Amino acid sequence: MIYKHLLRADRQRQVPPGFSWVDHRLIRHRHLERCDHSAWALYLFLVTVADAQGLSYYSAAALGRSLSLDVLRLANAREQLVRADLIAYRKPLYQVLSMPEAGTPAPATVSERSGQTQSAGEILRRVLAGGSL
Repeated sequence: MIYKHLLRADRQRQVPPGFSWVDHRLIRHRHLERCDHSAWALYLFLVTVADAQGLSYYSAAALGRSLSLDVLRLANAREQLVRADLIAYRKPLYQVLSMPEAGTPAPATVSERSGQTQSAGEILRRVLAGGSL
């Protein structure tokens, strides 16, 4: 058995006002396996800057600069997190969501609910405009 002890007692992490811990269920419920590293960079950024309700409104340009992501990679990262049911997005507002219960499937996307076929051009226009797929 490993005995755990603080390596830097003078730097023990405390939860300050306006900040919350990253939920350990991200790993335990395997949410990390659903998204790539760009999505996790975006998730960590959003968790860090969100208010007490999980809300933030950084622009795509500001997020892209902060995370070194071009507009398409940012849109893809955002869509991965939406599909994993970890964030909600409606331009310009992001909401970091509470963790879904284990085994709860992610909600269907709008296109899946409508059953309508979408052209690649329609999808790309919507992504570039900051909407979800």
